[in-house]
Amino acid sequence: MMRQYELVERVLAYDPDADEALLNRAYVYAMKAHANQQRASGDPYFSHPLEVAAILTEMNLDGATIATALLHDVIEDTDATRAEIDELFGLEIGNLVDGLTKIKRIDLVTKKAEQAENFRKLLIAISSDIRVLLVKLADRLHNMRTLEHMKPTSRARISEETLEIYAPLASRMGMRWLVEELQDHAFRWLHPKAYQTVTSRLEVLRDRNKGLIEDIGVALRSRLDQEGIDCKIDAREKKPYMIWRKMENKQISLEQLSDIYGFRVIAERTSDCYRVVGVAHTSWRAVPGRFKDYISTPKQNGYQSLHTTVVGPRHQRVELQVRTAEMHSIADYGVASHLLYKEGDAANTSAGSHSSGQANGIAGDGVEAKDINPYMWLRRLVETLLDGPNPEEFLEHTKLELFHDQVFCFSPQGRLIALPSGATPIDFAYAVHTDVGNMAHGALINGRQMPMATRLTNGDEVEILTDKERTPPSAWERVAVTGRARAAIRRASRDALRRQYLELGRRLTAAHFNRVKLTFSDDQLEAVLPKLSAKSVEEALVDVGRGELPAADILKAIAPDKIAHAARPGRRPRNTFDHGRGQDGWFNLARVMGLKFRAANRQERTDNLPIRGLRQDLPVRFDDSGAVPGDRIVGVLKPGEGIKIYQIHSPKLRDLEEAEWIDVTWDIDPERPERFPARIGVTAVNEPGSLAQLAQLIGENDGNIDNVQMVERALDFTLMSIEIEVWDLEHLNRIIAGLKNLPAVSKVERFFE
Repeated sequence: MMRQYELVERVLAYDPDADEALLNRAYVYAMKAHANQQRASGDPYFSHPLEVAAILTEMNLDGATIATALLHDVIEDTDATRAEIDELFGLEIGNLVDGLTKIKRIDLVTKKAEQAENFRKLLIAISSDIRVLLVKLADRLHNMRTLEHMKPTSRARISEETLEIYAPLASRMGMRWLVEELQDHAFRWLHPKAYQTVTSRLEVLRDRNKGLIEDIGVALRSRLDQEGIDCKIDAREKKPYMIWRKMENKQISLEQLSDIYGFRVIAERTSDCYRVVGVAHTSWRAVPGRFKDYISTPKQNGYQSLHTTVVGPRHQRVELQVRTAEMHSIADYGVASHLLYKEGDAANTSAGSHSSGQANGIAGDGVEAKDINPYMWLRRLVETLLDGPNPEEFLEHTKLELFHDQVFCFSPQGRLIALPSGATPIDFAYAVHTDVGNMAHGALINGRQMPMATRLTNGDEVEILTDKERTPPSAWERVAVTGRARAAIRRASRDALRRQYLELGRRLTAAHFNRVKLTFSDDQLEAVLPKLSAKSVEEALVDVGRGELPAADILKAIAPDKIAHAARPGRRPRNTFDHGRGQDGWFNLARVMGLKFRAANRQERTDNLPIRGLRQDLPVRFDDSGAVPGDRIVGVLKPGEGIKIYQIHSPKLRDLEEAEWIDVTWDIDPERPERFPARIGVTAVNEPGSLAQLAQLIGENDGNIDNVQMVERALDFTLMSIEIEVWDLEHLNRIIAGLKNLPAVSKVERFFE
């Protein structure tokens, strides 16, 4: 375990002006606070915060951050209090330690909800002071280094959390070395067999290619020396986790990877970086499509470099990464590479608030850091958090954003907007502004009008067409990639839904009053709100629209002498519905407006209640896309035709983006189940008895074959389209799983055409 003087000497070595007394006080205080505690390994608990502090000294962080590392667990795991920390170490360190303290006594239903709530608290603290993140990542790194002492279930949970949250978060902050170590530790415990396979095959590959790295390095150095380019060349080998992930994603072998071995060329100036690539491309054959310029268009975390792949000596593909020393420092250490904390300006440590110096000056040669500042992403994330209705939803959106690579698109005015890979014009619109997203109804991509579900690519120019009278369809939430867009769409849908419930509640209440020859007004309702346990007129009317508050109760509260005339005994008033059965307001509204359709699970509640755009007496019918109970479905209002119900994955919906979409749900009486048609495609071996095997399995699983069509017939295999009738999605999935297990079957998939 590191001695007190050793830690202080480490800090003073890179920061001679550090507060030595502060470091000594923090060391002694933490050691005493954790004196009687042990880790799972049997080591003194104090060894953990000490190692966290040591990791941070490797990043040359300031004394306050090192002191925070020493103290980061004292509030959570000892009798120490926030007030005591503030008094002994100051408000700055108190805020940092509090930001790292998990929420206690939290009344949450699930472990996932607790994890999400703690993550919310952490991100809010990070957005105020990025040093909270640096300490947290160092804390997680040391925990991963000592994970062998934990129980297998804990190892799996911590490793999964590391891969899903902390490694991607470190990547967003540009801390490459830390990302790679976190990923490899987690990979080792989550997939031990795969980890062992990859590492052993890497050893075999090293022996097979012995001397190759040296040969390539010598050849590259010779070419660059001839051109008079002064630079440093380092060889590197891809890490096991990244190798495994690439093999999994691309379904290729380790030998087929083109970038297991690579070289980093560290040049003096940006202009030299481009000269290095020119020398490489004229000396060896460049691999098409492998050149990427992250210097002129940096990644959002500030990463800058030129990437290219060439076929070098021994016909070996070699990846080159070319950058300056400053770019290399940012690539390795990200936010920790800046001089934010070495200048002693604690006020400038909050995310996105830097006004001068390297943090908000020039990154590389001429690229403004404000355009690539990772703090801006973090702040947008926290804005989404504060608007989100629950922590688990926020955690889901955060994971989506953390995992994606990026594409860079432009507005017609030339504004650069970075989006996750797979983003659509919907995401682009909300990245510009929430109001633009809410009013969007179309998009021009490179001058051509394209569907809002189109995936954007690097360099696309996107213009969003807006209409102030529009509101975003709730179905867009399933198309959007970014958490910002999803949260805004969900919020807009809730607002629109609330407005519709409000209008419905007002109409129903007014109708109830009209039957007894009274006129309803908001002022009358406001006077009796306490009797109805409602906070506002709007809330009461919304509850009526949802079916949670009978309109008769409002009439009774306002005019009790008239309630006897509201309805005759034993007779149901016209255009009202039974509130006592616990049915959703959607189904009540459907009956009031004459809407009928096949549906299931009447007691299942959904936030996306389909009431927008309904008209009285509209016919409702199913499209032949094959929707079954359990599928997500959507209704499309077609003028003159009524409402048509589609399975959410039906390709026909792509041509109906401009139509009015209505969320619907299933409502099937469990005592009177019925079968629904579905279509599946089965690719089977072309041999006698194959069709009989399929028919037998479907029959044994209570499926009813309605039609069989040979779609495509080859020498060895036949693709069949089979129409079957099933009870619900679970029933259909059971049949599909059974078909996949048949020896004669190669592939089974749903058909929606």
